[in-house]
Amino acid sequence: MTSTTRTKAPEMTVSDITTYDPAALRDQWYREGFYSDRTWPDVLAESCVTGASATVVYAGVEGAQLVTTVGEIHTLAQRVAAALQNRGVRAGDSVAVQLSNRIEASIAYEAVLLAGAVLVPIVHIYGPNEVRFILEQSGAKILVQPDRWRSIDYGDRVAAYADISTLEHVVVVGDSVPAGASAWADLVTSTAEYTRPAVHADDVALLIYTSGTTSAPKGVQHSHNSLLAEQQSAPQYLGAGEDAVQLVSFPPGHIAGVGSVLRPLLHGQNTVYMDVWDPALAVELIARHRVTATSGTPFHLTGMLDLGDVTERLATLREFLIGAATVPEDLVRRAADVGISTYRCYGSTEQPTITAGSTTDPEAARLGTDGSPLPGVRVRIVDESGADTPTGVDGEVVTRGPDQFVGYRDASLNASAFTADGWMRTGDLGHLDADGRLTITDRIKDVVIRAGETISSGQLEDVLAAHPAVAEAAIVAAPDSRYGEVVAAVVVPVPGAEIDLDSIREHFAKSGLAKQKTPERLAIVDALPRTALGKIRKAELRAEHFPKGGNR
Repeated sequence: MTSTTRTKAPEMTVSDITTYDPAALRDQWYREGFYSDRTWPDVLAESCVTGASATVVYAGVEGAQLVTTVGEIHTLAQRVAAALQNRGVRAGDSVAVQLSNRIEASIAYEAVLLAGAVLVPIVHIYGPNEVRFILEQSGAKILVQPDRWRSIDYGDRVAAYADISTLEHVVVVGDSVPAGASAWADLVTSTAEYTRPAVHADDVALLIYTSGTTSAPKGVQHSHNSLLAEQQSAPQYLGAGEDAVQLVSFPPGHIAGVGSVLRPLLHGQNTVYMDVWDPALAVELIARHRVTATSGTPFHLTGMLDLGDVTERLATLREFLIGAATVPEDLVRRAADVGISTYRCYGSTEQPTITAGSTTDPEAARLGTDGSPLPGVRVRIVDESGADTPTGVDGEVVTRGPDQFVGYRDASLNASAFTADGWMRTGDLGHLDADGRLTITDRIKDVVIRAGETISSGQLEDVLAAHPAVAEAAIVAAPDSRYGEVVAAVVVPVPGAEIDLDSIREHFAKSGLAKQKTPERLAIVDALPRTALGKIRKAELRAEHFPKGGNR
């Protein structure tokens, strides 16, 4: 493709930018070499050839395995990309993919990028209401979904989405293709000719939705450049080495899962995917495929270690990157006892990897910090006035970096996502040590992080408020030894009404939300504590009804 000529901007540093100025930041990252005029179609056309022999394994629910290579995935992705173009997909169009960790997800993700379209990943267990919101706001032209996954039947959804004006095709992966849908097999066997799209590196390549802190999901947009910048740093902190084999358990609908799908295509890394988490199967896969590195939450690592004597079966596993939850020191030491070096990372959908540790860090750093900023990333800790806090003093974590998103789909949300001087607000509290390593200590954002998945409290409160027996309610995070946190409901009942967890579960089952968003703890109170401005004191509710260590 023809590169766009860029006018050289005056020299400045990121610290010179004093307002939210995406263009100035973008120019800075071009000058620093983190950005270029290369797009995902450009890069994939080369990387999938040089890394063609890398082995990719997909382990299904029953343990059945499909073994392929990066080269074979690329060949099929080119066919699907051509089929998408033949069905009217043009550069910049949105294509949604709701699949689990199966080969079709890898093919579809690459195909959408090769076509120059905007990839819209959707968590595979999301219910029809959540999916509808994403399809409507993204303006998706095509949706790729399975016929079923475990107990979830997606067949009825084809008709349910028929009134979405922008949605022209629903493509179904599987043997049961409902009326009104197209078969995935038709795309894979397409004989249409692929055409390299005319896209620019600053165009949007990824639109991924996060529950965030509000009721409605937020559409996070990444350009070709921002998504490539994060991927280029990946080998520095996970699974490096000629014998490296990575095990992936994160669902591809999450930002961590997106990176895990793209990584072998970009770096030719041998990879094993799990379609559903099962600690016993994970240990078996590690032993069988000589896995050297994996990542996950404390939930994943604990599940494997709780199986008993796994030292021999985990002999090849050198490193475990832990993120998305508080990491108990005892868990880190248990892992070390079986030869696994753990370290932490920190990021978000808006900026996938802000900091990361490494296996070479001192033990104290691996145990107690979330690592150092990645190349090109700047981290500040600020107080309520916006001033920098001293070393070791908590404040809000604000960041800048080349893997930072380029704005929300709903542009009205952008202003509140940045400080007055143009730094991205993470909504998390933390501090930097003398060596520049970050430690996250708490959250400002009102969310629940269950097994690594961020769940919006506001979204669930809207559902809970509609329960006929609920007068007032709040959703908070309750500590849980298995999942890290679970959804907890604090309810003020309607006078004379009775309410229990069973009735709440039944109510949520009818809402169309994913099952893991259903409250798993319940506290019934006479009134909700509030501030002078009427805001619910959620910290007080957590401390009184769901204290850390309580795990009730």
